[in-house]
Amino acid sequence: MVSSIISIIQIILAIILIIVVLLQQKGSGLGAAFGGSGSVYTTRRGVDKVLFQATIVISILFFLIALINLVV
Repeated sequence: MVSSIISIIQIILAIILIIVVLLQQKGSGLGAAFGGSGSVYTTRRGVDKVLFQATIVISILFFLIALINLVV
């Protein structure tokens, strides 16, 4: 019972993580770093900052839930 609830939470977090990553602004990721783009070092503001922080938080939660799922 607990294992299935944890699996459902993990699936929901995965879907949310995919959506948040797809909503982020294009061109400011790893590819832009190798291309020498000047926008790599700009400060994130507004929605970009919220999406960036949400990506980090959701990724950490997904990782922790995955570890808990292994133990349970």
